[in-house]
Amino acid sequence: MFVVQNNTLFLTNTENYNLDTRQRNNLHFPQANLTIYQKGACYSGIKIFNNLPLEIKNVAGNKKKFKIALKKILYSYSFYTLEEHFSQLWIKDCTAKF
Repeated sequence: MFVVQNNTLFLTNTENYNLDTRQRNNLHFPQANLTIYQKGACYSGIKIFNNLPLEIKNVAGNKKKFKIALKKILYSYSFYTLEEHFSQLWIKDCTAKF
C-alpha cells in the first residue's frame, strides 16, 4: 500500500529508459549501496510491488480496487516470509479478475 499511496515518489522502467522490455511496467530500483536503505520501506516496497501479478499492478491507480485485489491474493496464498512471496510464480490460474 505504501507504493500505491506514494506513487509520485517512484518511476517505472519506461519512464527511466526508452527500451520496451518485459519489465517495462515494473518500478525502477534506485541505486542502493547501504543495506539499511535496502531494508527500508521505499526499496522493499518496490521489490514487493514488482513481484505482484500484472493484474494487480494494473489496478494500482485505483487504491480501493488495488486493496481488494491485494487482499484476495493474500487470503488465497499464505506467505509466512518475504522469500516465499518472492519465490511464488504467478501463473494465470492463480489470478482472478479483480
